[in-house]
Order: sequence, then C-alpha cells, then structure tokens
Amino acid sequence: MGIIYEDVVLIKEAEKAGDPTIITVNCPDKTGLGCDLCRIILRFGLSIARGDVQTDGKWCYLVFWVVGMPTTRWSLLKKRLLEVCPTMTPAASGIYYFKPEFQQPRPPDIFLLKFWCSYDRKGLLHDVTQVLCELELTIKRVKVSTAPDGKVMDLLFVTDTRQLLHTKKRQEEAIDRLKAVLGDAMLNCEIERAIPEVTACSQSFLPSSVTEDMFRLEMPGVLASNSVSIVVDNKLSPSHTLIQVFCQDHKGLIYDIMRTLKDYNIQISYGRFFAKPKQNCEVDLFIMQTDGKKIIDPHKQNALCSRLRMELIHPLRVDIINRGPDTELLVANPVELSGRGRPLVFYDITLALKILNIGIFSVEIGRHRIHDREWEVYRILLDECDGFSLPKIEIKECVRKKLMGWE
Repeated sequence: MGIIYEDVVLIKEAEKAGDPTIITVNCPDKTGLGCDLCRIILRFGLSIARGDVQTDGKWCYLVFWVVGMPTTRWSLLKKRLLEVCPTMTPAASGIYYFKPEFQQPRPPDIFLLKFWCSYDRKGLLHDVTQVLCELELTIKRVKVSTAPDGKVMDLLFVTDTRQLLHTKKRQEEAIDRLKAVLGDAMLNCEIERAIPEVTACSQSFLPSSVTEDMFRLEMPGVLASNSVSIVVDNKLSPSHTLIQVFCQDHKGLIYDIMRTLKDYNIQISYGRFFAKPKQNCEVDLFIMQTDGKKIIDPHKQNALCSRLRMELIHPLRVDIINRGPDTELLVANPVELSGRGRPLVFYDITLALKILNIGIFSVEIGRHRIHDREWEVYRILLDECDGFSLPKIEIKECVRKKLMGWE
C-alpha cells in the first residue's frame, strides 16, 4: 500500500463565505494523532464544526470540516499537519510508504527575546503576542515589568516552529515586525539563545492557597453538572467501547477530548462529531485500549468519564485573587503528557484585557506539577494605576469567555 506524500493532507478551501473548509488526512495511524492534528488546527485559529475519523489500527482516514478566519495560511497549515503525521519514506517509484521507525524529535531550542519600551500602553503585550503568533514563535515564559518612570522591559522565552531563530535573517525578521507594531516606543530589542541557568531562574512558585482552590481534582458542581453528558456502551460493538458525549460547544472542544484520550493511551477506531458554535456538540467514539480490548473495568470507565467531564466543563482554570493591595489574574492551562499545552492561551488572555482596557503591570508564566499533573500557569498582575473599577467577577468572566470562544 502506498500513497503520494502530497496526498497525505488535502485541503479543500470553502467556495463561499460561511462554508467550511474540508481537511482530509490519509496516513499511517498512531495513538494520539487526532490530538496532534486538532492542536494544530486550533493553533491556526480554526474551529472544527464536524469530523469523521476511521482507522484499522495501522492506517487512518480523518476528515475535518473547519471554519475560521479568511486570513488563514492554508499552505502553511498543510505543512504543519504533515509534520505530525507518522514518517513516510519514498520508494524508487516515487510512491511514499510508511516507515515504522519512529524517532522522538529533540526538544526545540529556547531563545530569550528582550525588548525595552519608553512607555507602556493598553494592549501593548497583546500586539506583541499577535506578532509572535504570526511568526510562529511560541511563548514559553514571560517576565514583564514596568519601572516607576513608566518604561517597560519584556523578557520572553520563545521557541521557533521553523527552527531558524538562531539565524541572523530570522532574528532580523522578528525584530523588524516588532518595531513595526511598537513604533517609536521601542528603545531596543535583542534575541539570544537562552542558557539553561536563565530559564531555570524564570520559574516562580505558587501559594498553597492558589493550588488548593484552582487545582482540586473534583471542583464543586462539576460531577453533578448537567451541561455534560457522557454515556459508556459496551453492548453495541463486540470489540469496541462506545463513548457518547453531549455538551456545550467551546473553542478547542475536540482537542480537549482528544488530548484526554491520548493521555489515557486510548485508541480511537471510529469517531464522528458535530458541533454548532455556541450551542451543543455531539461526539460518538468507538475506542479500545492499547491491548486491543474494550474498557470493561468499571473503575477505568469511571476514571475516564470523570476526567472527560472535568476537561469539558473546565478545560482551563481562571481566577482573580488579591496579591497584597494589587489584583492578580491567574489562568491555568493543562499540559499533555507529551509536554505540549493548549495553544493561543496567552493570546486570548491579552486580547480580553485589551478589550476591557486594562493594562498589564507584570506577567509570569511557568510550569508547575500539581496533583501529579503538569500545568502551565499564567500569573498576570493588573495595572490599576488608572483606577479601573470593573468588578473582579466581570474581569474573570470576560477572560473565561474569550478563552472558551463564547464571545
């Protein structure tokens, strides 16, 4: 069996506004492939309206109907989707075949992006984040501080999807793009490879009160919530367990389901899902364990259903707390066992604060292991120098709605 490499991922763009674009993936299978594909689709700002997944355990066929922005770079999206598909190698005939050997890619190099601005303004950090997203630079950690005289120093630890940030040309491209958006406010900008000692020093510590409230395994009302329905059926199929999910749609919903199954090492043999923006989503998945057996053990069923319910109701944790006399916004993003987290979280946070016209005094982003699970935690100290009087609950809800794609 063979397939032309270019046919592994096919994208049929929408013919008219409002219609979905159809993405077809036809390649060798691997556990977690659906999660990896959905993360990239989410990374490009697209929503999955419908999906169909089929696999025999060796080869898979996936179709996604996606909607999103008219500025989507479809050729770049195809390239990124191809990169996560299992390796294929060419034969003399020009046909590409599956290469079973899998090599774990080495961790990307981390670079330190430093820039100084003569003054701060509302939305500055969001504008910077948007530029970095367009450049395919992923923010790993941020240290932002505002001096008493109003000058701003930003330290951003980033990785480059294109793996070219060590070159002078790529660095100049990034600096020029930042200058274009920051204008005369930028005083200086530098990019250098981050040494391990520097990245280690960027880690922060979370107060125990924060970890107890935000990261409890069973949040009040979650297990009893009627917003998510999960049904397990072992009678319909002789070889698979059927998982049926009914819930309210949100940004990245299919990714949240896929990453949960990936972390549990669950294989999807067949699946269909249908979502209406801001309405309900229906998901049917025929799954099995890696040993090829159904999930019969009630304890395993309950554990999987509880985790799915938690991830669909609270895929991200958001809270507002007092940090002395100041107000701090906290957002926690769960990290997959593979080490990857949900994309565009910081972009959405800064966009919500820009919409609310709230400035950012300082930011800390770090990874923390809590309750045997890794989280990417964003700690944002809000700038109250202008005396904003928005209720904390309103700030919290606006950020949460932006993260969930509800406005």
